[in-house]
Amino acid sequence: MNIDAHLHFWNLETGHYPWLTPEAGPIFRTFTPEEVIPQLGAAGVGGAVLVQAMDSYEDTESMLAQADAYDFVAAVVGWVPLDRPDEAARALERYAAHPKFAGVRHLIHDDPDPDWVIQHSVIEGLGLLAAAGLPFDVVAVLPRHLEHVPVLAERVPGLRLVIDHLAKPPIREGGWEPWASLLARAAEHPDVYAKVSGMNTAADPATWTAQDLRPYVDHALEVFGPERLMFGGDWPVATLAGDYAKVWKETGALLRGLSQEDRDLVLGGTAARFYRIGA
Repeated sequence: MNIDAHLHFWNLETGHYPWLTPEAGPIFRTFTPEEVIPQLGAAGVGGAVLVQAMDSYEDTESMLAQADAYDFVAAVVGWVPLDRPDEAARALERYAAHPKFAGVRHLIHDDPDPDWVIQHSVIEGLGLLAAAGLPFDVVAVLPRHLEHVPVLAERVPGLRLVIDHLAKPPIREGGWEPWASLLARAAEHPDVYAKVSGMNTAADPATWTAQDLRPYVDHALEVFGPERLMFGGDWPVATLAGDYAKVWKETGALLRGLSQEDRDLVLGGTAARFYRIGA
């Protein structure tokens, strides 16, 4: 089954998203499952991983409710207060009762401290995830965020990590370093994975094609291999640079040189194993 490993919903009437302001343009509105279901179907995507859009219990509980209501929601990456380990432990115990609760993310890129994720309390919180067999999605936007990935892999043994959006490579300006070296360093750790997602919004939103993304995706394939890479549509954020059909088409073009087995890994197999979908 093809699986989209990175999908969001939000409701401006019932949820609170401080990062989502009118300046966000066309994504400053409510996005619901009904809107994306036909787009997933047209692409042949049978399941999706919902990923938190806000550091709140409210957002996580909304996603779990959607997982109950829609079969295509295969897993939920929610939020717990990792910097408050005692509270996080109680939240994890509560969420563990839901069969589709599959991981945790924190919007580290919105924190004014770029070193938030390596403070002692957060390391302790991440240790709770490792003990529970739950992975952590890393929103690496700054080089500093990506530098922390191997640090986390070393300080929290057994914690599975996935780098969202390939850490937003500098596609638009045609840059390469330090992104390439930092990604390769993170990939040296076998419990570190990455998502081929959100790439179109890192490129020129009006003209991007697979060719603009190819050097960056090829590098990720080289250092991670398809067994540690997973496709994510990053809907609806990706609509800032095209529709879901274009994201799916250009991703297919990027993977065309792979064997069918390797394409199947990137387009679903890796995500199913990483998030333990159907386990």
